[in-house]
Amino acid sequence: MHASPFRRVAIGAVASLSLVLTACSGSSTDSPAKLSDKPVTLRLTYWGADARAKLTDEAIAAFEKKYPNIKIKGQYKDWNGYWDALATTTAAKDSPDVIQMDELYLASYADRGALYDLGKAKKFLDTSQFDAKALATGQVDGTQYALPVGIGVMSVVVNTDLFKKYGVALPDDKTWTWDDYAKVAKELTDKSGGKINGTSTAPGFDAGSLKYWARQQGGNLFGKDGNVSLKPAALAGMWKYGQQLISSGASIKASTLVEDQTAGITAGSFATGKTAMINAYNTQITALQQATGAHLKLLQMPHVGTTKANFFKPSMYWAVSSQSKHPAEAAEFVNFLLNDPTAADILKTERGIPANKKMLQHLESGLAGTDKAAVDYMNEVTPGESPVVTPNGGSGIEPELQRYSQDVYFGKTSPDAAAKAFIKELQGEIDAAK
Repeated sequence: MHASPFRRVAIGAVASLSLVLTACSGSSTDSPAKLSDKPVTLRLTYWGADARAKLTDEAIAAFEKKYPNIKIKGQYKDWNGYWDALATTTAAKDSPDVIQMDELYLASYADRGALYDLGKAKKFLDTSQFDAKALATGQVDGTQYALPVGIGVMSVVVNTDLFKKYGVALPDDKTWTWDDYAKVAKELTDKSGGKINGTSTAPGFDAGSLKYWARQQGGNLFGKDGNVSLKPAALAGMWKYGQQLISSGASIKASTLVEDQTAGITAGSFATGKTAMINAYNTQITALQQATGAHLKLLQMPHVGTTKANFFKPSMYWAVSSQSKHPAEAAEFVNFLLNDPTAADILKTERGIPANKKMLQHLESGLAGTDKAAVDYMNEVTPGESPVVTPNGGSGIEPELQRYSQDVYFGKTSPDAAAKAFIKELQGEIDAAK
């Protein structure tokens, strides 16, 4: 349950979203999307770096060759600047036509009418090759506002070189529990003589870990009514378990956990060979393997009982702005990015393992190494029902969760008190956004 593989939420972005909350009106049209008979220019916005931009530009060129009547102007920013810019342009009713969207913000934009109902563009947008559970990750109150580009599932990534070096057997990940996880981590620390710690993970630094913990207790982080349904006892139990990992030496100490959050997953303790296990998404194995230079293996998450606690996590979505004057053409472009083999051959797994089953099959024979391992692992895991999308007002959950987790792990507050305070604060923000 390490930081999200896909991105961390930015404080500035949460604040800037308030611009959207008062400036958005409903969808640009209640009628089905129609193609224009004149040349159309669309704007595309996404977060990322130069490598993603290069591939995206190649996909744009391929689309324009196939659809010469439609031109695409792409623009990208880093994660922090992206959300500030999107909030500002949306508030000014100048939103880009096609938007790369994140789960944390989906409901916030959808609830305020900033996103187009993709059901109105069925003529141009094929969703038949998406698993129903994957499609559900892009729905708000039953309406499809976004389509997942890639998907991942939670896992434990282990450095098998360190297990072998210190004579620790790999656990049976089909049966292991959290107690087993703690014992294996402690054994690694002890047999190394303290040269390493068993794990880089104490839960509570990302929303994914919180969702998983709640689900294996038979609950959920958010209920279908959009309110916090997490029970304080479940959250307190998660932190108490983390405290035990830290105090026993099975996990790195609290100060190092915080340093790892700042360093990022490819520069933290696991990446630098100081721990042998980390809880992460299966899609992170490639970056971790490149960082460690070690042999890595994906194990299924420890569990409580037989509850299917794992779930599909969208790497990101494609969405269409409700302010777009050309929703049909925007849908055509999204359809190309998600359904066309030409686009799949260009983009491959850069934005995650394709959520489109047909495109994944198209690419699968050419995947090797850690990309293949990530796909094989996902095929082995049976996820449960998709969690409720983070509700409007809940976009700041990760920095809040990290703040309370630090207070608990540094001994500034008790797990029980922190659990009640966190839930109250999060619910208060959701109520304020209604």
